[in-house]
Amino acid sequence: MKFLVINGPNINFLGIREPSIYGASTYDDLINLIKSHAEKSGISVDFFQSNHEGAIVDAIQKAYYDKVDAIVINPAAYTHTSVAIADALKAVSIPAAEVHISDVSKRESFRQISYVRDVCKKTVSGKGFDGYLEAMDFLIGYLKNA
Repeated sequence: MKFLVINGPNINFLGIREPSIYGASTYDDLINLIKSHAEKSGISVDFFQSNHEGAIVDAIQKAYYDKVDAIVINPAAYTHTSVAIADALKAVSIPAAEVHISDVSKRESFRQISYVRDVCKKTVSGKGFDGYLEAMDFLIGYLKNA
């Protein structure tokens, strides 16, 4: 199985940006945690992070041609604004799971809106970095039972 983990704007600033919300661990720490989990799970994983909406759309479309089996996506701020990212996920029909490090349901009202939720198989929110691992495990099970 081949997975793609996509992270949106400001995720590259983990450990710097609002540590009271996102923690002190860095983006590199997140990548290393996911790599280790992927290795234990017997899957390959690629990573993509961008602060640009169109680049994220391009990465989703590229996943189609690269024959990616599943996408774990934290669109970050684009969760609440991007029809384009939701449309790209719909277009490629690759099973996806939405992840949020913080519990968006307990934050500002605009964070209650998710344009990608309806096109994802699962949403994991408020579990920190472990949310990525939960999303991966869910997608592994989903693919095995598909």
